[in-house]
Amino acid sequence: MASATGIPEVHPTTIASQEDEPLLGHPGDVTQKQDESIARNLITGTASVAQVGVWLPSQLAALVWSKVLSQPPSLFTAHPLLATSALLLQVQAALVLQPTSTPQQKLLGTRIHYSIQLVSILCFLGAFTVIEVNKGDHPHFISPHSILGLLTVIFVALQALVGVAQFFLPTTIFGSIDAGKRIYKYHRWSGYVLLLLEAATVVAATQTGYNVAMIHIPAWGVVVALLLTVLGVAARIKKHKLGLGTH
Repeated sequence: MASATGIPEVHPTTIASQEDEPLLGHPGDVTQKQDESIARNLITGTASVAQVGVWLPSQLAALVWSKVLSQPPSLFTAHPLLATSALLLQVQAALVLQPTSTPQQKLLGTRIHYSIQLVSILCFLGAFTVIEVNKGDHPHFISPHSILGLLTVIFVALQALVGVAQFFLPTTIFGSIDAGKRIYKYHRWSGYVLLLLEAATVVAATQTGYNVAMIHIPAWGVVVALLLTVLGVAARIKKHKLGLGTH
């Protein structure tokens, strides 16, 4: 409706409802359209927030590498790049699958998801192997970062095994395809928990002797970057896919 001045009137309840809208939108607002490329899933909605967050740690890792590579090369130099690449890939794998809605989109999204996750797992295992070999005869798993890193690798392996079982071997492992599908929500839940564990592991890395004594990456910068990542991913969660209601 327009007023006497010709300016459209806005009802107070409309303004109130707009003010009540959450800054990042409602959880699960983003859905892939029927004719939309799956590649857009990496940037739609709050995916852009997650991308900003997850790429910032990558730049911090690049800073680490620039400092380390300015010294004589060592086996350790592979650890931060592999670990950060693994986290980056994990986030991409989640973002590309979250908005899918039709059976065709879900199938393609799942194939891309597990392909990215395969590379991510190899990066995680590589980072873990490198640091364990580099430790040599020194004590292992005594710092918060190393303990969280071990838990992360174990969790990643279990998450991957369940994912493979429910998608490729549902009848063999769970008895039927439908039984395998019922596990999906638990796989999603554990995936989001895993992201938090990985974030905690990265934050703990800022307190290691190497960072404190040598490269001085500030913990607050890492926390801000990871917070953006987690918020961007969390805002796109579709609750019904977690078993928390309907569409």
